[in-house]
Amino acid sequence: MPKKWTAVTPCRCLPAVMLVLVFPRCVLSASADKNMVKQDDYYSATVNATVLDSKGNPKQILTKDDGRYGQSSLKADAKGIVIAPAPNFGVVDRKGCDPHTHFIVPPRTTHWVALLQRGVCTFKEKILKAAAFNASAVLIYNNSSKEDTVTMAHEGTGDIVAVMITESYGKDILSLLEKNMTVLVSIVLGPRGPPKNINRGSLVFVSISFIVLMIISSAWLIFYFIQKIRYTNARDRSQRRLGDAAKKAIGKLTTRTVKKGDKETDPDFNHCAVCIEGLPAQRRGANPALQACLP
Repeated sequence: MPKKWTAVTPCRCLPAVMLVLVFPRCVLSASADKNMVKQDDYYSATVNATVLDSKGNPKQILTKDDGRYGQSSLKADAKGIVIAPAPNFGVVDRKGCDPHTHFIVPPRTTHWVALLQRGVCTFKEKILKAAAFNASAVLIYNNSSKEDTVTMAHEGTGDIVAVMITESYGKDILSLLEKNMTVLVSIVLGPRGPPKNINRGSLVFVSISFIVLMIISSAWLIFYFIQKIRYTNARDRSQRRLGDAAKKAIGKLTTRTVKKGDKETDPDFNHCAVCIEGLPAQRRGANPALQACLP
């Protein structure tokens, strides 16, 4: 008796694989949502930094459009020369959190922009420190090169423009100031955008899970088709063997054509005729021995 091959359907196993891959992530996401703070829509900002020579002519221009207005910031354009905190007894507080932090503003300067680094104290303290020296706007650059700009929370700072820029851009501007160059900054209000809720870790996990799932699915499909081909081949071989055996058995039988008038057509003949081909009804008559011969 030939072996029976059973083809395994991959659809029965894929749901279990998907459950194993997705369920742990769902649990982590559910627990992470409890600690997630809802963010409001933000306004982007384009920050143009122009380096001026001694005659006030543009010498170099830097542009970045990934700035972000603070949550309580005045949503308006602003411009002015950039001023960083001045040294205090030889020590410079770039973050603007020291009580003695101050800015040296050139005479007859009506518009200027404070440049501060993120960290140590709150955004509100930094902005109020610059506002105390009549700054037109505040640029706060990030303290991590791996993190994008965020929407700063600084309620109670009044009508002042506050924008966060990346760490690299902030340090580029600061390096120009340290070379005693004059930098004129213009802040342009950009389009409104949704909060960035996509976590990079989640994106990597989903990508890896998708790739693993595709590999497993492909493996199961290959296995399924291989089993199906083996099953089909085994069935065809079995049918061929049965057909060959039937032909051999029939070939060993003694056969002859029954004609009208032969003794096999006699009603009293008690041998059963085996008809290989159909015998017409008019030739069978009432002979029970020939009733098995189909037309």
